[in-house]
Amino acid sequence: RPVALPATTGAWFRGLRLVSVDGTTFDLPDTQANAAFFGRPGTGRGQGRSAYPQARAVALVECGTHAVFAADVAPLAVHEMALAHRLFPSLTRGMLLLADRGFLGFDLWRAAASTGADLLWRVRSNAVLPVVAALPDGSYLSEIVAARDKNRRADPAQVRVIEYALGPGGEGAVYRLVTTLLDPATAPAVELAALYAERWEIETTFDEIKIHLGGPGFVLRSQHPVGVEQEIFGFLLVHHALRDLMHQAARQEREDPDRMSFTRTLRVVRRQTTSQAGLSPLPAHPGTEADPA
Repeated sequence: RPVALPATTGAWFRGLRLVSVDGTTFDLPDTQANAAFFGRPGTGRGQGRSAYPQARAVALVECGTHAVFAADVAPLAVHEMALAHRLFPSLTRGMLLLADRGFLGFDLWRAAASTGADLLWRVRSNAVLPVVAALPDGSYLSEIVAARDKNRRADPAQVRVIEYALGPGGEGAVYRLVTTLLDPATAPAVELAALYAERWEIETTFDEIKIHLGGPGFVLRSQHPVGVEQEIFGFLLVHHALRDLMHQAARQEREDPDRMSFTRTLRVVRRQTTSQAGLSPLPAHPGTEADPA
């Protein structure tokens, strides 16, 4: 579940809870069972297959706290969009879902919007987005349709398009976003353009799980597919517990959770659990001896 409260700094945009969807992969032990079930990626250099099988995972993350509140794991051949579709029942009204351009498709957009959540997604540069009505903040209303209906433009979904450029003088790469927030008075284009950078919080979350929790050269230990899925969800649960703890500490200090160090928190928790593991167990009842191990 998400953990941010209404008073949590950095977790909201005009009353909407900021969440993001994205995918990652996990390297697995090179066993016949893992390779047969999950598959291997190509090397990208025409030199065969990767040394490790990989599992694909897609997650929903609360941007302000990095809490993973929904996730799914599948073989590498399963597309991220298919996994994301399975997660969308975890979205609710009052959320604003950020997503990269790889997720924008008519059916997936409709599925996400049908949950009541609002959407702010990047769109590919070659997407056809005709101007239906220009808006005073420089954005415009448009429509997206299913690829199968693009000639008839049947049953379109109304969206608002925000275009902006990064870099000095606006001469950098041009970004295009589409959103269900149609009113520029309540969601100005300049604010949405700045807000989209929060999508990178999910990349940081994956880094915390794979690099900091897993360690350099992280490869899962499980030799079989069932164990792989259990191990991945184990890492996600541990990460959620740490992030929940950090959120509680940030509330006490009235700080933004982003300003707290995940690495430092992890070191403290590891030190505490290691020291407690060396203590003798408490007796079952005061004044009695502890049961033998």
